[in-house]
Amino acid sequence: MKIKSTEFLISAVKPEQYPPETLPEIAFAGRSNVGKSSMINMLLNRRNFARTSSTPGKTQTLNFYEINEAFRFVDLPGYGYARVSKDQHRSWGGMIRTYLSKRENLLEVIQLVDIRHRPTAQDKEMYQWILDEGFNGIVIATKIDKLSKNQIQKQLRIIQDELGAKAGILIPISAQNRDGKYVVWELIDSIFKTNDYDIKLERQHDS
Repeated sequence: MKIKSTEFLISAVKPEQYPPETLPEIAFAGRSNVGKSSMINMLLNRRNFARTSSTPGKTQTLNFYEINEAFRFVDLPGYGYARVSKDQHRSWGGMIRTYLSKRENLLEVIQLVDIRHRPTAQDKEMYQWILDEGFNGIVIATKIDKLSKNQIQKQLRIIQDELGAKAGILIPISAQNRDGKYVVWELIDSIFKTNDYDIKLERQHDS
């Protein structure tokens, strides 16, 4: 299957605004400015499809994107930005927990962390939420283009130790250089296969 169509569906804050549960969904969670939108653009070979912002904390909704009318990516609200109020933090946390616990067609939640930094308390909390809801604890470490190879390996070990993710999947990527793009797609294909969906993406030529 080639990526033939991509559509932004809706920015939602409550379940009644979600699209119908007719297609499988894979969600991406992470701190503000960790690079979720940039990764989605990389995976879909689109330059400005998913909404990116240089302002941390701007993504305050669940953004639903439909691909090939066959499946959806969901960009969850970014967390951890210090300049938002405690009420906003609680609101985003509630949105995320509600989606994770209520969404029947959600196949997997993949957490993104910035490889340059140790996981924060909110990263650890998010990781535990994901595990508590029965998902696999898959982690993608972004922005590897900012580090040397030795630094990358060191930081990957730190992330595994801090999250307690030694038995899980940890994938380093760079949206800027497109490193790790096909590793992530192979993972997504395996998620579809495990859940009995006949969806397999072909490699897309980078534009």
